[in-house]
Amino acid sequence: MSRGRLTLILYPLAAGAMAVNLFFAFLIASWVGVPVLSPVQALLGGAVLGWPASWLFSGHMKRLMAKADGAA
Repeated sequence: MSRGRLTLILYPLAAGAMAVNLFFAFLIASWVGVPVLSPVQALLGGAVLGWPASWLFSGHMKRLMAKADGAA
């Protein structure tokens, strides 16, 4: 499986995870005066940040698959 295909498969998971992380990070940052993101803003931010996250994680998965293939 190519890295690009793996990235596309992982993107929905990464975008959702990044949206949740972004939302909670801004909730915590609100303690020091940063405005809280709306859920829609967090989803849009997650959609943008999900692509690099899924690209990095797909590289990690490719290395693990290569290692597993070499050990077999």
